Amino acid sequence: MNIHLAINGACGRMGQRLIALAKNDPELLVVAAIDAPTNPLQGADAGEVAGVGKLGVPVRYDLPLNVRVDCLIDFSTPAGTMAVLPVCVDRQIPIVIATTGHSPEQKAEIEAAAHQTAVLLAPNMSLVVNLLFKLVRLTAEVLKGKGFDVEIIERHHRFKKDSPSGTAMRFAEIIRDVQGGEFIHGREGLIGERKPGEIGIHAVRGGDNVGEHTIIFTTIGETLELVHKGHSRDSYAKGALLAAKYIANRPAGRYTMDDVLGL
Repeated sequence: MNIHLAINGACGRMGQRLIALAKNDPELLVVAAIDAPTNPLQGADAGEVAGVGKLGVPVRYDLPLNVRVDCLIDFSTPAGTMAVLPVCVDRQIPIVIATTGHSPEQKAEIEAAAHQTAVLLAPNMSLVVNLLFKLVRLTAEVLKGKGFDVEIIERHHRFKKDSPSGTAMRFAEIIRDVQGGEFIHGREGLIGERKPGEIGIHAVRGGDNVGEHTIIFTTIGETLELVHKGHSRDSYAKGALLAAKYIANRPAGRYTMDDVLGL
C-alpha cells in the first residue's frame, strides 16, 4: 500500500526534489503540495513545478480535508512549519520537520506537538551526516581533556537564510555536551589567544554549494578533520523520504534520524 505523502514547501528547491523522487518511488504517493499563500505558483500542478509532468496535485496554501495523508514532510521556513503544525496535530498526521532556523519558542511548540502526533525533527536529513553526528560524539569523548581545540566550518549556497546552519549547531551542541565549552561565532579584531574550551563556528556563504561541514579537532603536532560534502540536494531529500516511510502511521511521540537508521 502506498504511503500518502504531503509536502510543505512544495515549490522550493527541496520540495521539488522530494516530489520528483517520490514520483518514482512505488511506496510513495504525493497527494498534497503546500506552499505559502503568496507564492505565485499557487494552483499550478506540483508535478509540473517539479519538472516531472502532471501529477494532478495542485499547489495549495492549505491541506485539503478530503485527502488522506499518512505523513507530511516540512521543508519550508520556520513560519511555514508553524502554519502546518497545528493541522498535523489536529488531524494526528505524522510530520517530518527538515526545516531549520526555528526559535526556542517554536522548538518548544514542536516538542509539545509530539504528545499528539508522531514528530521527527532533524537538523539534517542526510544519512551520512546523521552517521557523522555519532562519529563526532565518539571523537569528542576519546579526545576530551587531551588538549585538542575544536573548530567547525560550514559552507552553503548564497540563498541560505539562517546562519550558522542547524547542522553546524548540532555538531557544536554534541561537542559541548561531551566536553563543555563556549560557542564562538567567528573572530574579529585583537582578541588575544584562543581560550581553552572554545568551540569555534564559522559560516561561509556563496555560489550553489548544497552543504559542507568540517569538524576540526587539532592540537600541537596533529589534526583530525571529519568532513561531509553534499554533492546534490538528493541526499537530503532521500533521507527525508526514508524518514517519512519510517514515521508514517506510527503512534504519537518524538522520533529522530537515529531511529530511522537504527543507531
